[in-house]
Amino acid sequence: MPRLRPRALAAALCALTCASAFAAEPAAPAPAAPAPVDPAAVAAQAAQVREQVVAWRRDIHQHPELGQHEVRTAKLIAEQLRKLGLQPRTGLAHTGVVAVLKGGRPGPRIAIRADMDALPVTEPAGLPFASKVSADYRGQPVGVMHACGHDAHVAILLGVATALAAQKEQMPGEVMFVFQPAEEGPPVAGEPFGAKLMLDQGVFARFKPDAVFGLHVWAGLSVGEIGYRSGPMLASADEWSLTVRGKQTHGSRPWDGVDPITVGAQILLASQSLIARQVNIAATPVVLTAGQFNSGVRFNIIPDEARLVGTLRTFDPAVREDVIARLRRTAEDLAHAAGASAELQVVNNAPATINDAALTRRALPSLQRAAGADRVRESALVTVAEDFSQFANTVPGFYFFVGSTAQGIDPAKAPINHSPQFMLDEGSLEVGTRAMLQVALDYLHGG
Repeated sequence: MPRLRPRALAAALCALTCASAFAAEPAAPAPAAPAPVDPAAVAAQAAQVREQVVAWRRDIHQHPELGQHEVRTAKLIAEQLRKLGLQPRTGLAHTGVVAVLKGGRPGPRIAIRADMDALPVTEPAGLPFASKVSADYRGQPVGVMHACGHDAHVAILLGVATALAAQKEQMPGEVMFVFQPAEEGPPVAGEPFGAKLMLDQGVFARFKPDAVFGLHVWAGLSVGEIGYRSGPMLASADEWSLTVRGKQTHGSRPWDGVDPITVGAQILLASQSLIARQVNIAATPVVLTAGQFNSGVRFNIIPDEARLVGTLRTFDPAVREDVIARLRRTAEDLAHAAGASAELQVVNNAPATINDAALTRRALPSLQRAAGADRVRESALVTVAEDFSQFANTVPGFYFFVGSTAQGIDPAKAPINHSPQFMLDEGSLEVGTRAMLQVALDYLHGG
């Protein structure tokens, strides 16, 4: 070993000593991950507002309003928000209501959305708070009923707002409560409506949330159960209208004209073959349905025109475009073969609802804490649609189902949402309030 000079020896000894000192010093501990909010505390908060949530739901159920006409509902919401010390903004997308709750500590921003509108469905008698409301829908007299559960959604969100307002000094971040009109579509096909119209009018312009949350009471699950799915969950919804133009003639002499009813029927049958034989439904589900077929005014007159109206449900934008192109080509070719013409118009009412993967991973433990891990299950793809997707296409979104069918009834046999026999068990109101509170508070607190 070479001999070191005194100064070099001192430096070497210092280096060894310093290295030993640093090596012996323990590493600083990593910051602890934020703990989730105590589920027992959240359950207690939901229980405190339970009776009021039930009362709100019954009141709204008894006084349903169609899309863009939710005047009474919006007034009730705004009054309740003002009682919480909030300053609601009204009139968005005709009747929408929005308010922001600011917590006493810095933190993230989130939005929670509920839809307000009812359906043109006549409610059967039975409930003491059953709807007796009637209205006009697209030129037809109809009954009006909360047959989809939006009355529950409004009541749950008011309950969540009440619980959060009571703890705002301890709450980090800010919460926007979004009460949206016309989720079921506009009074006139093709008009701007609902979530997209709220966005177009700047609902997220000054307050852009880091995440948006929504829920739907769902007859396909029992009370106490919650359904979720990462990625595509609900289908896109297109409203299509096909006009077939022929040539009017006497019903006894069809050869003197061009029968648009026969052509329309051929197109309708061919549309089902199109889905069965031209679309890979093993890769992604597709539903093409006609809900209306209108033509003629008299038994012995072949009319000039026939009109079919229906819906297209898809989960993939490319598949959607392909099916629309195939339907248009099929309709035009069949019409041309008969000497008629066909014109297809398609209006997209809602894109597919796609849950953000990272947000789903973060929210899933919150749902499990709220309902119990054994009662939270992954849902299959559902071909109904929701314009919550408009919000979720703007910021990361998470949407989940809250079971609404009473215990002892098989959810597979229960009348589904949109049926006049749809029957919500009010136990789902507390479950929905508790679940949304847990999801929101865990996110705000960083859990």
